[in-house]
Amino acid sequence: MRTARVRAARVRALTVRTAAWIRRRAGLLLFALLATQLGSLVSPAYACGCGAMVPDGTSRIGVSREASVVRWDGRTEQVAMRFTVGGDAKRAAWIMPVPGRATVRLGDAMLFSRLVDLTGPEYRTRGHFWPRRGDWPLDGGRGDAAGAAPPRSGEPQVGVIGRERLGDFDVARLTATDPGALGDWLKANGFELPDRLSAELKPYVDQRWEYVAVRLAPREPGATLSGTLDPLLIRFDSDRLVYPMRLSRLASTAQSLGLYVLAEHRMEPVSAIGGNAPEVTFAGRITPTGPVAAFAGAEPVFLTAIDQSFPVPSRIDGDHELRAAAGDAPYRRVEYTGELLTAGGVPVWILTLGGVLVIAGAAAVLTVLRLRRGRTTAVRATGAEAA
Repeated sequence: MRTARVRAARVRALTVRTAAWIRRRAGLLLFALLATQLGSLVSPAYACGCGAMVPDGTSRIGVSREASVVRWDGRTEQVAMRFTVGGDAKRAAWIMPVPGRATVRLGDAMLFSRLVDLTGPEYRTRGHFWPRRGDWPLDGGRGDAAGAAPPRSGEPQVGVIGRERLGDFDVARLTATDPGALGDWLKANGFELPDRLSAELKPYVDQRWEYVAVRLAPREPGATLSGTLDPLLIRFDSDRLVYPMRLSRLASTAQSLGLYVLAEHRMEPVSAIGGNAPEVTFAGRITPTGPVAAFAGAEPVFLTAIDQSFPVPSRIDGDHELRAAAGDAPYRRVEYTGELLTAGGVPVWILTLGGVLVIAGAAAVLTVLRLRRGRTTAVRATGAEAA
């Protein structure tokens, strides 16, 4: 009898140890799951800037976002630009070289919102087995122009074609005959021009380009330049699609370019001009409506969205020239949203984990029963021999 009691105690101890082992394995599995999911919550940062923004001598200004839209019909180019700025500057200057006589007017801010909607990714649902953020138990409870003519001898080094006030912008359209001419004009208007900018303007002067010089000055006295500014529309004649980028090489931080192009065909940059390879994020023919139609006309047009980064701005070696791609193949990004796999409303991972635990428990119980039967048989055999 004493031997039988000892064996029964051993069986009970084995059963307790087996149950404890199952609980520990389940706890480790859940801990690993939570650690993996929490690690996936880290997201990267993204920054951009503009190298052609010149504040007054004592202030600082930064461009956190630059969005541009280009419409080109083979003869005329129209560029819509919008800046999101920050800093303590009450005034600043922005300079854009253009290959022909330009007109400038205010644009519609809704143009950019509409283009974001048109070029947004296609969203699809894809099931996942393990819970992610938001799933239990990780949910926390719950204008028209003519081309620029070369200047004649005896003309001023800086010519003011026109000047007008547009919202927060004081816009001057200028010509120049030497690289320092634009700097002289800016200094005469109370701005300090970096010496390096004069050198970067020389190629434009040599090609007889003109300039759109913009003074950013809030209409409210004492206000600083911050937030998203009204967009400007700049229009000029051009027999090639060009987007001025050379001045961005003056920037001290990494640059990024987000460009929407509306043309007859899908467009692509001729080269990377010193940046990373340009990436097409959308390509497709659209029928413009609303603010897009007001900007580009109501006829069907091909829309190409291009992103490019410039980790080292000093390597930018020219302006972007864009050409028609080999074909008008459409493209749209696809982004997947996760959906936890369920069966009958119960997460599959719970059913699976529960099934594993049940099987492990059943195996442990069977092991215990086999051991118990083996001990019982051994005890009977021993008793029979003793008799």
